[in-house]
Amino acid sequence: MKLIVGLGNPGKQYVRTRHNIGFAVLDELARRAGTDFRKPWLAKAETASAEVAGQPALLAKPVTYMNLSGTAVAPLARKRGLEAADVIVVSDDMELPLGRLRIRARGGAGGHNGLKSVIEQLGSDEFARVRVGIGRAVGEGDATSHVLGRFSAGERRALEPVVAAAADAVECILREGAEAAMNQFNGITIEEGK
Repeated sequence: MKLIVGLGNPGKQYVRTRHNIGFAVLDELARRAGTDFRKPWLAKAETASAEVAGQPALLAKPVTYMNLSGTAVAPLARKRGLEAADVIVVSDDMELPLGRLRIRARGGAGGHNGLKSVIEQLGSDEFARVRVGIGRAVGEGDATSHVLGRFSAGERRALEPVVAAAADAVECILREGAEAAMNQFNGITIEEGK
């Protein structure tokens, strides 16, 4: 079994914000699998059981807020006897332009507090991650305002193929491994209608 986690913030005020693109990718994976998320009872995440790329998976969207994501991820992994290598995390990345993906088999947090929390709580950075570009604020905008802001009308048009490509990348990791996904998705820009 694999644990596939999308990072974001719970609550209506954060729906469709840049920081929640990880949730959008998980929603796409759930749609493809024909499953729905369950509200947490004891877990600190909305979860859905699914088959993704022919493998059993637990999809999870932490409800802990971004900076505490690891407090949801680590217990879910431990309860199922999963190692860090069985986890795939999907998150936003403002260092990448919208339409760019960056897949890594392992590595540091790169300044992302949600990833930092997951690394700390798992006690390892040996998990795959799919980072989805959300672009930087234009001008001297505050990074927090940017990531918590909603996508512009133009960005929203480009968002659907980006979310689909990120879901494809997760499926590729499961089918062929992180290296194959890196070769296929890193360095390309996903554009509307392509």
